Amino acid sequence: MPKAIHSKEHKAIVARLRRARMDAGLKQVDAAKKLRKQQSYISRCESGEHRLDVIELREFARLYGKPLEFFMR
Repeated sequence: MPKAIHSKEHKAIVARLRRARMDAGLKQVDAAKKLRKQQSYISRCESGEHRLDVIELREFARLYGKPLEFFMR
């Protein structure tokens, strides 16, 4: 399967997603448990394989204690 082409903006969002998790002191497995997801879901989100919709991004923002705007700067 060919790799997805990601815009600069998308790459920045997934980098902030990973940074927010780390700032919250969570491992991927911890975040997954709190969101009731598989660890592979967190990994796919942070690698850009899974494009987040706004509802999913809001769940991450709440979990990590960040405003939604943090991911959109």
